[in-house]
Amino acid sequence: MADKEKGSKKVSRRRFLVKGGLGTIGVVAVGAYIFRNPIRRELLGFANSLEAPYTDNTDKPMVWFEVTNNNEILLHSPKMEMGQGTFTGIAQMAADELSVSMSQIKVVHAASSTGNVDSFATGGSTSISGLWKPLRELAAMLRVMLIKEAARKMNVGIDELNVEDGVISGNGRTLTYAQAAKGVENWEVPDVPSLKNAKDYEYIGKPIARVDLDAKVYGDPIFGMDAEMPDMLYGAVVRPSKIGSTFVSADTSAAENMPGVVKIIVEDDFVGVVANSMIEAEHAKDAINVTWESYENLDTAAITKMMTVGNGNSTTIQKNGDAFDEDDEFETLEFRSPIGAHAQIEPNGVVAFVESDSATIKISTQVVSITRKEVANRLGLDTDKVNIVPTYLGGGFGRRLHTPHAVQAAVMSKAVGKPVKYFFSRKEEFQHDMFRPPTHHIIKGKLNSEGYLDTLEHEFVSGDVATDSALIPNALTNFLGADVGAIRGGFIQYTAIPNFKTVYWHVVLPFATSWWRSLGLLANTFAMESFIDEMALKANKNAVDFRLHQIGEEPIDNRLKNVIKTAAEKANYNEEVVNGRAMGFAASIDANTPCAQVAEVSIVDNKIKVHKVTVAMDPGLAVNPDQIRAQCEGCVIMGMSAVLYEQMFVEDGELTPTIYGPYQMALMKNAPKEIDVVLLQGKDTPGAVGEPPLGPIGAAIANAVRRLTGQRLTELPLKLSK
Repeated sequence: MADKEKGSKKVSRRRFLVKGGLGTIGVVAVGAYIFRNPIRRELLGFANSLEAPYTDNTDKPMVWFEVTNNNEILLHSPKMEMGQGTFTGIAQMAADELSVSMSQIKVVHAASSTGNVDSFATGGSTSISGLWKPLRELAAMLRVMLIKEAARKMNVGIDELNVEDGVISGNGRTLTYAQAAKGVENWEVPDVPSLKNAKDYEYIGKPIARVDLDAKVYGDPIFGMDAEMPDMLYGAVVRPSKIGSTFVSADTSAAENMPGVVKIIVEDDFVGVVANSMIEAEHAKDAINVTWESYENLDTAAITKMMTVGNGNSTTIQKNGDAFDEDDEFETLEFRSPIGAHAQIEPNGVVAFVESDSATIKISTQVVSITRKEVANRLGLDTDKVNIVPTYLGGGFGRRLHTPHAVQAAVMSKAVGKPVKYFFSRKEEFQHDMFRPPTHHIIKGKLNSEGYLDTLEHEFVSGDVATDSALIPNALTNFLGADVGAIRGGFIQYTAIPNFKTVYWHVVLPFATSWWRSLGLLANTFAMESFIDEMALKANKNAVDFRLHQIGEEPIDNRLKNVIKTAAEKANYNEEVVNGRAMGFAASIDANTPCAQVAEVSIVDNKIKVHKVTVAMDPGLAVNPDQIRAQCEGCVIMGMSAVLYEQMFVEDGELTPTIYGPYQMALMKNAPKEIDVVLLQGKDTPGAVGEPPLGPIGAAIANAVRRLTGQRLTELPLKLSK
């Protein structure tokens, strides 16, 4: 692939800031007038604490469940399994209400042709919590349907029947679920029956082994990269290396007669190659000479300057009190976080087969509904003619919340009349990621005469995270005045402080940014909890006591206090340097799940080494405690990787690095020897799990380093001065 810069265009920093905003000024103005700041803040606070319910099909059990001839239950899950353990948790929930054993539940991804399609996505830590009530209700409804059918076939009263492990018995006779279901075509769906009491759970709340464990241990072909179709060809797409590139033209003559090439496809928005093998497709792609129009002279310094508080549009998202006199003497710190890549193991890819009036798409995706709509729109098909067959995801983390490569593969398949498999190269995956945006924070605070905070202000800037994405249009940011993803973790949680204020600044970046696991939580909590720690030091107070004194009295506040106390107690938290090690403390609330962490750290060869992390989290009812502990451990490692190593740069208009190694990540040798997880239950229903434990880790490490070295590190990734 060759980048031709003859038509390159210079784009000023100001153009980046206003790009995409001119057409929505009216919306912003009207929104600001109608809703005013107080009501807008109420809406944003509600959105920040919302535990999203499941809103799709919840009244048709036979769409969700299939009874097989060998008396197993196939559960067609609209939520994707990408390592978080969702399939195991929902199997436990269904098994309890269906009165079957765990070995009888088989969970599969629901193809869109089943009709069980999640119109939102798998994300936001909502899979278990969102399905907690509707899935159990559906399972209970199916149980009643099967019992009724068995009663009819056995000619006995329903009240005379019992169920155990999918076998219905009564009056000296038995029928399996499979026998009860046999031959039934028209089911009568009952009202939702009473659900089982917690004391009767056999599987919920237990550390059940993962249902997908064997397949992953033995290397079964369950991932997107394993997907195949008969008579399959291979595709590749020419992609630019520079940010903001627009396709102008392509010279395909050198590629057309290369070995294995079946067809070159030139569309208005992409150039693709279809060949007999993946390597032949890649070689032909590299021989295509493309002319692009691209931004000039972009580098990391320009992006950093752009991403500075004061640029873009601001919205006050939180405010209490009015003592914010600029003449007051505030303690002030600034914090920054870099561009972050998803860097998941499996690159994005798809296998597509387009026939005359239908399409089949096998893909690793978090958004079945959106992928189906995009393919259908491009091909001019009704959505029910497009069957999305999801696979297991080799890591998601938000990267697969938009999968336009499904459209490209479908177009290539239609052009050649055969299935086409197309996957990103690792370089393409890094350069064309939907990145975690960089951030900048200015935090000011003032202590009262008792040594506690009287005033606290947090201003921060971020690019798009949740809005202006395939899931949430940019209009919502204009409507609310803030990106509901970027503000995660940005709200001040110490609401007993008399005066506090949070201001969000939105800047449009010249490259794609979007959902990254925990959204704004990682960067926002790093900044805020580092500042809180610094103020505790200034006040000469214990960091845990300092936090507890300034938390309110709402139910979520009390749950936060409990995790803070529990983490401190479990870790034997103290603020002394012992044998070259120190502890750092931090806490956060994300999606109504409080989490506190203590990191035990030393400095080895001027590098930060984390020895132990203690986690206390209150996710509510734990459907599978082992699964939640594993999520906590994964979040700690992923968070450590982000705060100690990971960083993307912009050099000569290109995002770099483009391969593992130069893109540094935590390795096994960097992992702490111990991660100790304590789970609390502050409510009777499951809450968010997959992202909240990412919040505290950065600040916990930085706060430990502060006690070890006296250095207050304010930029990610954390680096010690020499």
